[in-house]
Amino acid sequence: SRASTTRSSRTTPTGRSRAQRSKFWVPYYIMLKWFFALLIGVGTGLAAIFINLAVENFSGWKFTLTFAIIQHSYFVGFLVYILLNLALVFSSVYIVTQFAPAAAGSGIPEIKGYLNGVDTHGILLFRTLVGKIFGSIGSVGGGLALGKEGPLVHTGACIASLLGQGGSAKYHLNSRWVQIFESDRDRRDLVTCGCAAGVAAAFRAPVGGVLFALEEVTSWWRSHLMWRVFFTSAVVAVVVRSAMNWCDSGKCGHFGAGGFIIWDISGGQEDYSYQELLPVAIIGVIGGLLGALFNQLTLYITKWRRTYLHKKGKRVQIFEACLISLITSTVSFVLPLLRKCSPCPELETNSGIQCPHPPGTDGNFVNFYCSKDNEYNDLATIFFNSQDDAIRNLFSAKTFHEYSAQSLITFLVMFYSLAVVTFGTAVPAGQFVPGIMIGSTYGRLVGMSVVKFYKKLNVDEGTYALLGAASFLGGSMRMTVSLCVIMVEITNNLQLLPLIMLVLLISKAVGDFFNEGLYEEQARLKGIPLLDSRPKQVMRNMNAKDACKNQKVVCLPRVSRVVDIVSVLQSNKHNGFPIVERGQNGESLVIGLILRSHLLVLLQSKVDFQNTPFPCGPGILNRHNFSDFVKPASSKGKSIDDIHLTDEELGLYLDLAPFLNPSPYIVPEDMSLAKVYNLFRQLGLRHIFVVPRPSRVVGLITRKDLLLEEDGNTATTELQSTSSLPER
Repeated sequence: SRASTTRSSRTTPTGRSRAQRSKFWVPYYIMLKWFFALLIGVGTGLAAIFINLAVENFSGWKFTLTFAIIQHSYFVGFLVYILLNLALVFSSVYIVTQFAPAAAGSGIPEIKGYLNGVDTHGILLFRTLVGKIFGSIGSVGGGLALGKEGPLVHTGACIASLLGQGGSAKYHLNSRWVQIFESDRDRRDLVTCGCAAGVAAAFRAPVGGVLFALEEVTSWWRSHLMWRVFFTSAVVAVVVRSAMNWCDSGKCGHFGAGGFIIWDISGGQEDYSYQELLPVAIIGVIGGLLGALFNQLTLYITKWRRTYLHKKGKRVQIFEACLISLITSTVSFVLPLLRKCSPCPELETNSGIQCPHPPGTDGNFVNFYCSKDNEYNDLATIFFNSQDDAIRNLFSAKTFHEYSAQSLITFLVMFYSLAVVTFGTAVPAGQFVPGIMIGSTYGRLVGMSVVKFYKKLNVDEGTYALLGAASFLGGSMRMTVSLCVIMVEITNNLQLLPLIMLVLLISKAVGDFFNEGLYEEQARLKGIPLLDSRPKQVMRNMNAKDACKNQKVVCLPRVSRVVDIVSVLQSNKHNGFPIVERGQNGESLVIGLILRSHLLVLLQSKVDFQNTPFPCGPGILNRHNFSDFVKPASSKGKSIDDIHLTDEELGLYLDLAPFLNPSPYIVPEDMSLAKVYNLFRQLGLRHIFVVPRPSRVVGLITRKDLLLEEDGNTATTELQSTSSLPER
């Protein structure tokens, strides 16, 4: 709008019109974008380090204390284990319900909606960031069937948004020196960098983070944005790597090289045979079926939870999370007790694997409720352990016959059920790690069958666990390229790339046959209108007029009475209004579009009210700063109910022409609705005017008409047109 391009002369240099800025402004502005990308990378990396340090140490202390107690009494150890998990989960759900409700869940559907033009209140607040960090520590450290990777994406987005708007004004943690990005597009670019940084920090996968932002969360992508996102992910990788090197010396307690997710299987299966393609395809089909079933079950349970349970208040949400914590702790402690121990297998001397493993430390072959010292409990190795260590054990190479099929099936059924029930509770929850655990379990089962059937092949069970993890994530989240790169980066095995690609393609195709991806289903349940990548087939037989024929267009005259504007804002919830003006022949001409938020700013300021119903002069724009019309990304914005006007003020007039957008996007009424859909999707639009078919052509623009030549003076830029238009 014109208010977006004209600033007050009373503002700081960051608030002046770009046309009035010096020639140094553009390089300074670009430099700041890269500097903020650096800050986002450092901030997200530090947040990830803090979360992982806290989770690993809480989990380590919990298991060390429990193993020390069960040497004397398993019952007392069971009670201590339950109470420790319950305390951590209670702290998480209490923070979320009382302090930061928007921190519940993974946050990825909300961030995806924000980057596609849909604002959700509270998702980028400072308290949401705090609740996400500390809530993730409690929920993951408390042993629930969820992960911290999805919340890390939300954490990175919050850090980016807060940096972009200069901090949090509510908690007096803001500075005007960094309030440079007042454009909504610039802030969304920063949030995109934050999402990629979150994935890069969660998986130590910088390239996977870039592809995740490109494939999953944003629909409007530009080449220069990709460079900044790539730079941010690289910064995160450096920060995380530096922290891990510092922690290798033992300065971080239980946190060491294994704290961040990295399951190195490079020492396992080095090659594969064409005979293995059939079991690999079977893994892909199983992943698609179980992933689609997971999406459907979580959708039904979340609907029931939102309809009946969460409406009863915050105490019910706290009780629900604590009850699930009790069930999870009981299952993970009691089921290994019911499993008989197995004698330690013969291991290679240089394998680096010890059997049984000392109690209270991470590793394979855990001695839990065994009568002999040279025995181990295979179910406790994956159940009574942290999720990262359990996945590392399932992925481990050269550990044949470590798990029995009965134990893996028991774990698969129980953990799958716990993951379905836990998803949707009022705690920060990610689905990456639970999905990897579920997939690696049935993948290892298939690998055991392959080892038995193809006795001559150099087959490793850990390889099939990796393929199973990729297949379940592909069948549930429906990601392909980014997920493929993430799986390669976290396992350090490039040779299995073709097999990972194969299972991802099969699992996604099978899952798409039944329902949509996990994030799309949850976004639709939360009322976030996300647009699919392609329009539906029925839209190709419809035009733009068909989509809006049942709608009543609410227009405002250029000079409107204040009482009429207030009435329009109170009677509907539209976010944009066409502005019309009477032409010379008496027809109504559309002169632009004004946003609801801009009208609220004008009504609240009251400085533009006038007594006469005539257009105002050009000096009206000097009464406002550009920042007055910028909606903070982390605030709900103004409401018409918050504005109070007297009867005298309601009778005044307001000229809307200086504040409207004079050139909104316009389509003819007979344009295919599929083309309109693509415009919304690719340009990130919120409104499009539908007008009658134009009867006159002003000109024709080709690609060559958009090539610019500069002669050294930016004021004398010429268009190199190929059309024969008369010179002005």
